[in-house]
Amino acid sequence: MKKDKIFINVIRAAIVAGFLILWEIAAVNNWVSIYYTSKPSEIILDLINFTTSGELMKHASITLKEALTGLFYGSIIGISAGLIFGQFSTIGKIFTPIITAIHGIPQLTLAPVYILWFGIGFASKVFLAGLMTFFSVFFSTYNAILTMEQNLIESASLLGAKKYQILLHVVLPTCTPWIIAGVRTGLGASLVGAIVGEYMGASAGFGWMVAYATSYFNIKRVMSCIVILLLVGIVMNAGLDRIEKILLRWRTQTSLSIETKNESKC
Repeated sequence: MKKDKIFINVIRAAIVAGFLILWEIAAVNNWVSIYYTSKPSEIILDLINFTTSGELMKHASITLKEALTGLFYGSIIGISAGLIFGQFSTIGKIFTPIITAIHGIPQLTLAPVYILWFGIGFASKVFLAGLMTFFSVFFSTYNAILTMEQNLIESASLLGAKKYQILLHVVLPTCTPWIIAGVRTGLGASLVGAIVGEYMGASAGFGWMVAYATSYFNIKRVMSCIVILLLVGIVMNAGLDRIEKILLRWRTQTSLSIETKNESKC
């Protein structure tokens, strides 16, 4: 297992390094215009300057605070709504089409409205990030409940389990993989929501920085922000992977080759 992980990491690093080398060569030889793409060497230097100047921590702390706050509230409300709609089917039938219709509206078009409602401060970014997270988590949770085996609930009920016991010991464990998948999607959605909000109106944050750098055709700073957001996404997903392994120790991982392995051994 460790050898497989090392091999996969080496191949992954080689692909990324090869892409960066080809990008640098293409930029140096004018195969691509650095006016539109910059080049890795300039981006690295800008990242160093971005970090040492203190701007990175300033903008990162603002965007991450907005995104994580929205992720937290959006996940809690999404899971709660999914459980309630699953428990009371009539409520689910009434409100799910309405939520689906709202979800179908591109949130970018409504961002100016949210700015008007909540101002250009922290609240509007959190609301947008939380709303985009809510949709992902809610639909994952609700669909998990609708598709879970009824026999599990019936068996627990026959054994004398009460409703809250069925919820805690049957429904939630069964739906956990779906919920985590929704939260994983919500990670990216919360960052997008925070950044879109900063595009619409802000004085700091990565969204504001990208808009500001673009207005001055500072493509290397734009690329630097993209690299940082990429790294943030990797770190956040790695943290979620650890949580998933702890919560889903019982689950086996399968592949099309019909090989199975227990995740707790990985």
